[in-house]
Amino acid sequence: MPKLLIAHGGAPTAVLNASLCGAVEAARASGRVDGVLGARGGTRGILDGSFADLGALDAQALARIAGAPGSCIGTSRTPLAPEDYPRMAQSLAQAGVGYALLTGGNGTMDACGRLSQACAPLGIVVGGIPKTIDNDIGVIDHAPGYASAARFAAASMRHIARDVDSLPIHVCIVEYMGRNAGWIAAASALSRRAPGDAPHLVLTPEVPFDEARFLASVEAVWRRGRGVVVAVSEGLRGPDGAPLAPPVFQSGRATYYGDVSAYLTRLVIERLGVKARSEKPGILGRCCAELASPLDREEARRMGALAARAVLEGRGGLMAGLLRTSDEPYACEETLVPVAQVMLRERLMPEAFLSPDGMDVTDAFLRWARPLLGGPLPDDGPVL
Repeated sequence: MPKLLIAHGGAPTAVLNASLCGAVEAARASGRVDGVLGARGGTRGILDGSFADLGALDAQALARIAGAPGSCIGTSRTPLAPEDYPRMAQSLAQAGVGYALLTGGNGTMDACGRLSQACAPLGIVVGGIPKTIDNDIGVIDHAPGYASAARFAAASMRHIARDVDSLPIHVCIVEYMGRNAGWIAAASALSRRAPGDAPHLVLTPEVPFDEARFLASVEAVWRRGRGVVVAVSEGLRGPDGAPLAPPVFQSGRATYYGDVSAYLTRLVIERLGVKARSEKPGILGRCCAELASPLDREEARRMGALAARAVLEGRGGLMAGLLRTSDEPYACEETLVPVAQVMLRERLMPEAFLSPDGMDVTDAFLRWARPLLGGPLPDDGPVL
């Protein structure tokens, strides 16, 4: 019997290992494989023939891995040339692999689709498992990884808001990840319990930054005397469409922006004469297993298992996914999406989720996003 291989692409998440464990468990239960391999370091591991024996893990080890952050087999952003796909196909065939799963976002799904084509003549079936904190994969409702990033954004915002409210002497600008889409910064609004609670402004890349409107809004909140907290996406763009804080480094599709929170902080200080500071959780927001959404971990495992079952049934070129059927009560059904529909296609926040002035989210977004937190946020105590 052939083996099944799993490889990860792009940045890890707080629940990426849960997807891997779901795939391993489904493969074992199928009785159709002679083992399960993990590509060390993503597609680079496939090219180099560097594989970990996941089939040797017992139930206790899998349970520990499923709750761990990062990726137990590593991942990568290895740039791939057209000639690399036939090379990977040959590497898989030489290792006795008959089924392969790539876990990642729309960039990884592009590689998944290309690898599926290269592997078809060799009889290797390839499929995809969705994964991204950015929630920018098209067609599906949301991707594993996002819900945990959203829970972190909401919980961290609630704690920052309590700090600022306790000593309201400055404007605090919190920068969340989000290259082209504002899903994570938007989720910080789930921290609110009453009108007027932080974040007082939510700025996303979908809406061009208006400096005059931003400063006027910050000043209006400041005059209330409780301090100001702003949530902003790292990829915030100006009216010309260029990043407000230009990228400091770029490698392929991987873009590393300058600190937009620092840019806005300086703007507030210089134009309003108000003390301001910036905060940037960075990768902590995507790897914090302590604040991972229980729902996210469970769905990540389900997506791994669904993708594994699909390729083991000979159904290649498909990505596992979730489609929302109800917000209240929350319900999503499992689906399989042709990888071709999500290859390098970004899903931005829809207009219905953004306020008319472009500096907040709507109730429609909050209804959609709230169930993904997987339960109440940590208690931050009463205000006397």
